Amino acid sequence: MTTRATAVRTVGLTKRYKDKVALDGVNLEVPAGTVHGLLGPNGAGKTTTVRILATLTDADGGQAHVAGHDVRTEARRVRRKIGLTGQKTAVDDLLTARQNLTMFGRLFRLDKRAAGRRADELLEVFNLADSADRTPKNFSGGMRRRLDLAASMILAPSVLFLDEPTTGLDPAGRREVWQAVRDLAEHGTTVLLTTHYLDEADRLCDRISVIDDGRNLIEDTPAGLKRQIGDERLEIVAADEQPLGPLADLLAPVAGSEPVVSQADHSVSAPVPDPIGALTTVATEVRRLGLQIEDLGLRRPTLDEAFLHLTSQERAA
Repeated sequence: MTTRATAVRTVGLTKRYKDKVALDGVNLEVPAGTVHGLLGPNGAGKTTTVRILATLTDADGGQAHVAGHDVRTEARRVRRKIGLTGQKTAVDDLLTARQNLTMFGRLFRLDKRAAGRRADELLEVFNLADSADRTPKNFSGGMRRRLDLAASMILAPSVLFLDEPTTGLDPAGRREVWQAVRDLAEHGTTVLLTTHYLDEADRLCDRISVIDDGRNLIEDTPAGLKRQIGDERLEIVAADEQPLGPLADLLAPVAGSEPVVSQADHSVSAPVPDPIGALTTVATEVRRLGLQIEDLGLRRPTLDEAFLHLTSQERAA
């Protein structure tokens, strides 16, 4: 089995702004060709980490390497290997999409012909060719963000940093950006994505590092993080006239634990080690006893629940 090279690596990264500790020993290891999520609440240290890796800010301590180069001593080489899309779009509303990309190409010292050719390639890659001669001020939020991503890919960087790329976008715009990120990863670009949208991390990331207060909490796959809070839950939603007590009594022996009773949702639920077996048993008993329910189903833990579980444990410690 071939081991992937490491595209981004930090060891004990620290950063302080006056009296505030922004990073307190952050460790990261991102294999090449993957999408790695950096997840945490506002102020957790996500943007500071990206700024250090992109050579925009110096760390106070620790080590950081990107695409095999030290960000402190080989900053120029790092910049040749990376792209960066910040929280605000960098495109010019007075230029067309093609003119924007051509301008960025020229800024990256491509000659006029090469810049135009690269602009046309990226317009195709990001599904903007039909809008090449329109100005971004007439674009949807998702289209503007895709154009911004295209601009960051002018030199086909091996590592792309995305700092909360879908903040402020509507659901359609977010889906457009997600597809663009997936396409980049499929073509071999390593993506380090910071976000506080947990569904975004769940859909896009191969692995996720959760940080809070500038410190690592845990790193795992999205599925692994969800497993931190236990098994799938079996949930029974009662009909309006059905008391919850009999449903809780039915579910308890199947789950092997006391169910959670929610008066607000008029439901009972509990984690179950054998989801399919538990569902079958409960469905049979509900029918046999004539209990009135509106819904019966399995619910997997969400990344939101895992994140809240992890960060609340940390703050309680």
